[in-house]
Amino acid sequence: MQTQVERALELKNIAVVGLSKDPAKAAHSVPRYLQHHGYRVYPVNPFGGTELLGEKVYHKTSEVEGPVDLVVVFRPSAEVVPVVEDALQREDIKGVWLQEGITSPEAEELARERGLVFVQDKCMFKEHRRLVR
Repeated sequence: MQTQVERALELKNIAVVGLSKDPAKAAHSVPRYLQHHGYRVYPVNPFGGTELLGEKVYHKTSEVEGPVDLVVVFRPSAEVVPVVEDALQREDIKGVWLQEGITSPEAEELARERGLVFVQDKCMFKEHRRLVR
């Protein structure tokens, strides 16, 4: 039986909320790594920008024009619930991943109510390297 992490890693179209333009930050290097490993990355950054990692930047996940399977969140724990609520406006969402250091029982409940894959407090880069190698 697959774990939540394994199921999430199979979801290839990802909206990355909080994707940073700073290459030194994990919120930039992790999505870049995922992009190089076959994931379609949609940058979501409410603070603006027009392009990151060669892709159009969206202000909210609900505005992404392509298919989104997984929402990966690089925002403080206190900001997660509105991010997940926005993502849940989409019909195609299959999972939510809160990066290392980010947790939210409320977001977990929202995701589980919809039957979504849910991972929190784990780094997608580290888990991908651990399981896919």
